[in-house]
Amino acid sequence: MGDRYNIHSQLEHLQSKYIGTGHADTTKYEWLTNQHRDSLASYLGHYDVLSYFAVVENESKARIRFNIMEKMLQPCGPPPEKVED
Repeated sequence: MGDRYNIHSQLEHLQSKYIGTGHADTTKYEWLTNQHRDSLASYLGHYDVLSYFAVVENESKARIRFNIMEKMLQPCGPPPEKVED
């Protein structure tokens, strides 16, 4: 029983510390947005991947970086309408 409580408290600690791990009330849209932003941030952080995208799209690295940063604003489109109770 104590082991289960310990794991639960560790999970709660991780969820409060890191945004991307979500919590009990995280919606599918919020979770997907976090995943997409994490991926886009990784692309920006890895110079070789950014260079690869520039070659594939036949654009400059600065233009690719700008486009990726623009995508980070709303990577999954506008948020869905919230249903009021």
